[in-house]
Amino acid sequence: MSFKPFDLSERVVLVTGGNGGIGLGMAEGLLQAGAEVCIWGTNAEKNAGALGRLSAIGPRVTASVCDVGDEQAVASAFADVLANHGRVDGCFANAGIGARGTGFDDMTREEWDRIIRVNQSGVFYTFRAAAKHMRERAEAGDPFGRLVGTASLAAVSGQPMGEHYAATKGGLVSMVKALAVEYARYGVTAHTILPGWIDTDMTQGQLQIPKFVDNVMKRIPVRRWGVPEDFAAIAVYIMSAASSYHTAETYLIDGGYYVF
Repeated sequence: MSFKPFDLSERVVLVTGGNGGIGLGMAEGLLQAGAEVCIWGTNAEKNAGALGRLSAIGPRVTASVCDVGDEQAVASAFADVLANHGRVDGCFANAGIGARGTGFDDMTREEWDRIIRVNQSGVFYTFRAAAKHMRERAEAGDPFGRLVGTASLAAVSGQPMGEHYAATKGGLVSMVKALAVEYARYGVTAHTILPGWIDTDMTQGQLQIPKFVDNVMKRIPVRRWGVPEDFAAIAVYIMSAASSYHTAETYLIDGGYYVF
């Protein structure tokens, strides 16, 4: 007999950046636990591929093209989620872009703005739409919600030549703690997930450099790279009734890298 609090058959979850990497790993876990899932991504072809993969797990899944850095695009895509699924119980703001390895004193305003637009403003637009919906539902007698942001190990450790990226991820941790306090009265919890070195499209450049691989692997106690599937269980736990008294957490999922 399964542990009933982990049954998500009554829940609808939005995962931005859900067409690959960590987002896709979370979406797979949520579907396996019974949730309806909507994924957002900017690449229609990649969305279609992810939708095919997810549909093999469960039929209650949709995909939308959405650039989270575009305020109006987020509002329109969120309205589509409500039209297709009726509600949003969990919002995983996972969409993000990586830094280009620019020295800080050579960094251009354009490079700074490129990261801020998606990783910070994009999360703001997404969470704002979800939080408003969750508050209005709670005020109508249906209190429940989960706001979850994908931050990074860079939020708590130094990332040279990536200060703009680190700033967005550190800011996300602070934003989520504030959301946890403000929206607790509506049955909404809020968390950040901080991945370490995960084998995804975003990290392929680094993982192909032998010196980097040799230096970093020595600092990962579990002696392997993380994979998207490592984020399925935490997504299910957060969405479940089992986590209702647990909020404002920063889940560091890095194989022990940070503490070693």
